Amino acid sequence: MIWIDVTVFALLLLAVAVVTYGVTLYNALVAVKHQVDQAWSNIDVLLKQRHEELPKLIDVVKSHAGYEQELIEKITALRARTGRGGPDAERLAAEQQLSLGIGRLLATAEAYPDLKASASYLELQRRITGLEEQIAHRREYYNASVNLNNVRMEQFPDMLLVGLAGLLRRPLFAASSEERADMNAGALLAR
Repeated sequence: MIWIDVTVFALLLLAVAVVTYGVTLYNALVAVKHQVDQAWSNIDVLLKQRHEELPKLIDVVKSHAGYEQELIEKITALRARTGRGGPDAERLAAEQQLSLGIGRLLATAEAYPDLKASASYLELQRRITGLEEQIAHRREYYNASVNLNNVRMEQFPDMLLVGLAGLLRRPLFAASSEERADMNAGALLAR
């Protein structure tokens, strides 16, 4: 009789331990999911601010001369493509291209003394450069969160609870091939 009581107690203790472990694991996975969402939201706020500054920059550049029309049109089209929403691969690629285009516009504008002397251009350049730096820093945090999310989805025993916790594979905010290539500043300034 005592042997049955000890066995029942041991089985109950084991069941409580398994349930506690499962709940702890589930809660950790939910925390990972929300960490990725928070990291993206932090980037999205900065992207929205950058999208609000771009028309002002384009207007200032256009007002000083009618140059770099092709680059301005490309940036305007990319801005329209990025829109709002989550970090899907298409949006991340468009945001990367937009960052690259902004960098080219700012570098190209250096060749025009009247534009470089404009107080409004200099202020917009400072603000957009600051936003780009903040986006780069928050992109690191986002990528770390996504990496943790994606790794946890593949680890055992986490993979058993991934569906219940609502984890989805997320894309990294990675550099495009154009961003990894060496930039020819001389060619940009010679336009």
